[in-house]
Amino acid sequence: MKIGIRREDKSKWERRVALTPEHAKLLKEKFDIQTFVQPSDIRIFTDDEYKKAGAVIQEDLSECPVVFGVKEMPATFFLPGKTYMFFSHVIKGQLYNMPMLQQLIDLKCNLIDYEKIENDKGRRLIFFGRHAGIAGMVDSLWAYGQRLKYEGITTPFEKIEKAYEYHSVEDIKRALKKIGEEISENSLPEEICPLVVGFTGYGNVSKGAQEILDCFPIIKVSPQELLSLKSNADFSKNHLYKVVFKEVDIVKPKDESAKFELYDYFKHPEKYTSQFAQYLPHLTILMNCIYWSLGSPRFVTKVALKEFSKNGQKLKLKVIGDVSCDIEGSIEITSKITEPDNPTYMYDPITDAVVDGNEGKGVIVVGRDNLPCEIPKDASRSFSEALVDFVPMLIAAHKQGTLNEAQLPQELQHALILHNGKLTQNYTYINKFL
Repeated sequence: MKIGIRREDKSKWERRVALTPEHAKLLKEKFDIQTFVQPSDIRIFTDDEYKKAGAVIQEDLSECPVVFGVKEMPATFFLPGKTYMFFSHVIKGQLYNMPMLQQLIDLKCNLIDYEKIENDKGRRLIFFGRHAGIAGMVDSLWAYGQRLKYEGITTPFEKIEKAYEYHSVEDIKRALKKIGEEISENSLPEEICPLVVGFTGYGNVSKGAQEILDCFPIIKVSPQELLSLKSNADFSKNHLYKVVFKEVDIVKPKDESAKFELYDYFKHPEKYTSQFAQYLPHLTILMNCIYWSLGSPRFVTKVALKEFSKNGQKLKLKVIGDVSCDIEGSIEITSKITEPDNPTYMYDPITDAVVDGNEGKGVIVVGRDNLPCEIPKDASRSFSEALVDFVPMLIAAHKQGTLNEAQLPQELQHALILHNGKLTQNYTYINKFL
């Protein structure tokens, strides 16, 4: 049995892979599954590493009934009747990917999306979310340090590098823990205290971002405690404050007599309005790590930021790390995607102007949509570890030459968007976007 690994070419920064050489070797030795890998000059694992693991390096993957990738594949790559597994970004009806989806339909292909591989409780099983949170937090802390330096405030944060400049997550943590020790011993400048980092959401992305912040000395407060933190003269200069916002903290029913219900909010977001603006004057860094869909209320609006910035007021909020990165979505000022070597831009609430970098007036935005590519080796290993157990079951469902949907494990059945070129029951709604 044969599987293919497509070369990633959407961006020069995309060095990740779905299956590592270690797991290509395991699949061959334990299950007699041969891996074919397209050659790549930028992939984090080299062609030689795959060769040593027993994989075949070649451009042509036409022998493989199943092909794995990470990012979207070009429409010209697909072959009739094949099964493709990647992050397709079609489940929200993303218009820019509809031509790709139409080509898969026309060629009667099968499409499995990692994003929808879930357990019976709806929790994702294969994801880069943790590493997105890690890289997003590092880049946001780097931006914060650079901003303070521009403002003439010396802090240990200016020693932080961008995420891609570290070799591994272990290196990141080692460096940040040293800075944390400095903060404990020497304290932070009074003018930036209390230093508060907020997180919207509590899933894998948020946990990854918090994992990095927890390298520093931390005091955790609730959203309600945050509102009175500045007036409390006992706040610490030797700690950072952390606050995690759940949906109930972020939005409220438009009907004041109604109670907040999480399931109802997910099903009918139009019945809710944001109440997040009350927290903005108290936050230093905001990490946006929560799922957001069109029709849901925005959490940070241009109007709110302008209100807090008028009459010459200096906004405490310095950085928004928008890991969710929906353009003009939950963070309305997220207007574009940035790159790892230039991850930030300034948004001026008064003029509505956007300027690359960390200098000028306003709030820094880190608007990155492929953050895990900044720590590609750690991210790929973790992803491959979660994926590899599904590969033999997926191949077994192809024994008769075509994909037998009934032989797929339930988790993959749920993630099957196309079967023989037809949208499966859970995804027929996508027809209206085609």
